[in-house]
Amino acid sequence: MGTLVIGGVTFLVAIIMVVGASFSLLAALGLLRFPDLYTRMHAASKAGTVGSGLLLVAAGLHSLDPAIFVRALAGFVFLVLTAPISAHLLAKAAHQAGYRMTKLSVIDQLPKKEEPRRH
Repeated sequence: MGTLVIGGVTFLVAIIMVVGASFSLLAALGLLRFPDLYTRMHAASKAGTVGSGLLLVAAGLHSLDPAIFVRALAGFVFLVLTAPISAHLLAKAAHQAGYRMTKLSVIDQLPKKEEPRRH
C-alpha cells in the first residue's frame, strides 16, 4: 500500500481510538458519579459498549488485514447486541432482589414482585 493510504488509515485509527477512549472514560465517570445501581449500570452498558466497540474496530482497522477487521466488526456487533440485554436482565434481577432506586428517580415502572409464570 502507498504511504498516503497507510498514513490516512493511521490517522483514522487514531481518531477512532480517541473517541472510543472518551466513551470509555465517560462510562467510568458514570460509574463513579451516578447515585444508584440502575443509573450506574446504564452508564456502563451504553457508553462502555460504544467505547469498547470503537476500540475494537480501531484495532481491527489498524491491522490492515481484512480477516482481522471482519472479526473485529463481528465482535463489535456481538457487544452491541448482548450488552444491553445483559444489563436489562441484571437490573431486573436487582429490582426483584430489593435494590431501591434513588429518590431522584421519578418513576418505577416495574411491579414490586413479579408473579411466577404458570404453564
